[in-house]
Amino acid sequence: MRKKIVAGNWKMNLDYSEGLALFSEVVNMVNDEATGNQQVVVCSPFIHLHSLAALAKGYSNVAIGAQNAHQAESGAYTGEISAKQVKSTGAEYVILGHSERRQYFGENNELLATKTDTALKNGLKPIFCIGETLQEREAEKHFNIIKSQLVEGVFHLDADAFGTLVLAYEPVWAIGTGVTATSDQAQEIHAFIRKEIAAKYSQAVADATTILYGGSCNPKNAAELFGCADIDGGLIGGASLKSRDFTDIVKAFN
Repeated sequence: MRKKIVAGNWKMNLDYSEGLALFSEVVNMVNDEATGNQQVVVCSPFIHLHSLAALAKGYSNVAIGAQNAHQAESGAYTGEISAKQVKSTGAEYVILGHSERRQYFGENNELLATKTDTALKNGLKPIFCIGETLQEREAEKHFNIIKSQLVEGVFHLDADAFGTLVLAYEPVWAIGTGVTATSDQAQEIHAFIRKEIAAKYSQAVADATTILYGGSCNPKNAAELFGCADIDGGLIGGASLKSRDFTDIVKAFN
């Protein structure tokens, strides 16, 4: 049975004390109200990781993740954070390939393949993001774009290594815009991703892979999205900054 995951991506928000306060609210609310076996992952700025990981130890269904890690093991990369450093905080996950990293920092599939290798080598579980822009969808290139992101980014891994990944489909045109892919649109892409995994590895590997939806998911549409056969949870942006909204999204699995 595939793991059901709701991951919050705080992006570049919240100072240190604000982050601890929000996390405390979230874990208490989730613990009190979420009745399923879903995993909650909070991906915070680097400044919060160690403290949040310590707070999360008392909750078996809550884990911490980083939003990025460098591709090199160590070295003269001022301002960057290595996968080993992320792991040392107690974080278990790391987001790789988010559309904002691809767009604003020029991260391509080749670089992300290296980042994935480094993260796995250091015991982190990548949440690997894929997805198309509005222009690519309107040009009907979205399937080709997503396939190339998979092939060039993660399909070099063997089946065991690939099995540790979480994938996140994020239609770039629906991130922070308030526009959400319909459940049919999202399901179509998730089914396509799973089909590509089966063709590369096996149906068993495909059936075991958690694929999240990321793109203006909110408490009103979460249940419909999560009810789709191939959608296993969400990568949540703006709504993860509000404890009530985020908890209600987690509860969509109840």
